Formats: sequence, C-alpha cells, structure tokens
Amino acid sequence: MTEKVELTPELLRELQLKQLDMLVYFRDFCEKNNLTFYLIGGALIGALRNGGFVPWDDDVDVMLPREDYEKLYKLWHEQGADGRFRLLKTDSDMFTGNIFMTVTDTNYTMVKTNQTEVDIPHGLVLDVFPLDVCPDSRFARKMQYVWTMLYSLFLAQVVPEKHGGIVGAGSKALLSVFRGKKLREKIWRTAEKHMIKYRLDKNKCVTELCSGPHWMKIEYPKHIYSGVDYVTFEGIKMPCMSGYDEYLRMVFGDYMQLPPVEDRVPHHDIAYLDLNSPCEIYDSKRKNEQK
Repeated sequence: MTEKVELTPELLRELQLKQLDMLVYFRDFCEKNNLTFYLIGGALIGALRNGGFVPWDDDVDVMLPREDYEKLYKLWHEQGADGRFRLLKTDSDMFTGNIFMTVTDTNYTMVKTNQTEVDIPHGLVLDVFPLDVCPDSRFARKMQYVWTMLYSLFLAQVVPEKHGGIVGAGSKALLSVFRGKKLREKIWRTAEKHMIKYRLDKNKCVTELCSGPHWMKIEYPKHIYSGVDYVTFEGIKMPCMSGYDEYLRMVFGDYMQLPPVEDRVPHHDIAYLDLNSPCEIYDSKRKNEQK
C-alpha cells in the first residue's frame, strides 16, 4: 500500500498559496481568449465563507461550458501556453488517468496515490471540468448516463473503487474483453460524441458528466449558469456562475455552515510532495528506475 503524505496545517497552507499562481495564470489565459469559466465546489465555498481557501482544502476546481472547454485545449496549444504550466488531457498521445483536463504547475512535485504509475508531469494540479447539457427526455437522459459511464470506463481504463456489484463486475468484464488501445479509444470517442450532443437552447438543464458518477446525476437549471458573477478568492477577483447560491445549496445544502469536525480534512491522497523541487527531477528519477 502506498504511503500517504501527512499535510500539516503549515504544509497545507504553503500548498494552497502555491496553487494560486496556477489559478491566476489560468484566469488570465481565459480572459485573454474570452473563455468563460467558473470557480466551483470547495473553492467557491471558501471564497464566500473564508475569503479564500477552505482551511482544510487541498485543491482548486474550475469549470467551463463544453464549447469553451474544447476551445481551451485548442487555444492553449495553438498559443504555446505550455511551459511552467501544462494543460494535460488523455488523448492518442497521452494517458493521464483522468476523465477531465488538468493544468499542472511543473515548478513543484505532487504525486497522487492513484497516479504513481502514470507517466505524466507530476506537478501541482488544477482540475478543469466541462459543463454539459442534459436532455429533457428521461430515456435520452438514461442513455446519456450509459454513454458517460462507457466514456469514463474506457478513457480512465480502470473501475472506480466505489463501483461494486453488477456495475463493477460489468465494467471489469468490458475492460477484459476490449483490451486494445486503439479499440478502447474508439469506444470512448464514440461515447463522448453521444453524451455531449445535446444543445442548451433545446433543453432545460446542465450537468457535470466528467466529475464522477455522483455528480453526473445532478441536473442544474440552466439559468444558474446564464451569467457570470465574481467573488474574492485570496484577495483575487475570480468568476463564478451568476446563480452560485442556488448551485451551492443544491449540492451542499447550507454551505455557510461548517461541516462536522471529522470532515474538516483534505480529501485527496498524496503519495509524494515536494514544494521545493520541479517535478522533472522526480519524473526523470522514476523513469530511470524503471529502465
């Protein structure tokens, strides 16, 4: 079993402050290219309740409407934005283990326990999710869920730990039957086309297809995302959805109320952390050890 890094309050705060550089770079890139994004989840709660990071939070999540999400990847590489900050996405040339994009700060090193064997730059991470449209038809919505599960399974190529029973057994069976890299890519690309084909002007709700099984079942009224508002996060102006209060109450209930003490802990398992060295050192050493 992989050992986990213990995040002391001092180390966690240092990690948070270093993640700010990445968030600001991302914001500036989106503003320059007229891309809409929203601060979401714990980071948004932290902005409203703490004026910045939730004291025990260890990451930042952002979300873009699907159209801008796709533009982001294209523009990032067209403009040569990769350098210290790299935008990573599983495709024909790279496998990340994620079903969404990430921005990685290569000035530092952080290895998550579920990515110790993945060949990527192991820097600090900003998770970037797409916001998709869900169909009004109940049958079409069920089919979207099926396509999303297939997309997630064959893109990540692993059965989520929480998937037991029939779903878990079925997922393992599918991976055992469809083993080839090209075949798996063909399946997830086909599934992706089917799951994201719905238009905002034709349907009433949006959803988070790439945030995991729990989140893809939530349907948000599209008016929540009809405009952009702003919050202050660690003294920096950051965008959020105009209906942020309705969004947060749908997901977290009374989000201004502190959770139980036992839940006030970081939620990601970190196998290795070095905030003084670029990830290139760790990654090169790991590759040499594997030779």
